[in-house]
Amino acid sequence: MSRIVVFGAGGRAGRAAVAEARRRGHEVTAVMRDPSKYGELAAHNTLPGDVTDADAVAALAAGHDAAIHAAADLTTDPGVFFPAAARALLDGLTRAGVGRLVAVGLASYLPDASGTLLMNTPGYPQEYRPFLDGHHAGAAVLHASTDGPDWVLLSPSGDFDHQGSRTGGYGHAPGDADARVSYADFAIALLDEIDAPRHHRTHVGVTARA
Repeated sequence: MSRIVVFGAGGRAGRAAVAEARRRGHEVTAVMRDPSKYGELAAHNTLPGDVTDADAVAALAAGHDAAIHAAADLTTDPGVFFPAAARALLDGLTRAGVGRLVAVGLASYLPDASGTLLMNTPGYPQEYRPFLDGHHAGAAVLHASTDGPDWVLLSPSGDFDHQGSRTGGYGHAPGDADARVSYADFAIALLDEIDAPRHHRTHVGVTARA
């Protein structure tokens, strides 16, 4: 059994990660800005916290073996929030002695089979480009790091299947706008990268099992 801290535990990916970690028997600390909004998580060890505050990250992560980052703040500038969160996690987790970080990314900046970022391919929706670019900037902070926790960035290869159920498996694939994976199966991939890490300091796409 491991002790895992999940930042952004109130979101759909975060809640799925908490559920999968507990299913495996891990001890979970669920961190979100306002736990009172998520009564269904009350049975978990739920704490308030700001993922952009390195001191808070260090305090919340102390004594844990791994961290999952699934946080987003849609009320702030994504170009500020995501890089700040990445920097705070790298700093705070290092101080807390947490050696593994599994972060949730976006397919938009995952290369497709030709090597082109999905968000730069013809026909890719651009109405949320500031959010995509902000998320990408956060990923760039991870890629630029030379020390700190061993991290991996996982994203759907295309998008989440919002109505999809848990099948118990998944696959890895490059960016593909048509690919889908359920939140529950994506959470399996997240936890597998903690229980038996396969990827290190890279961005990997996750899709439904073939």
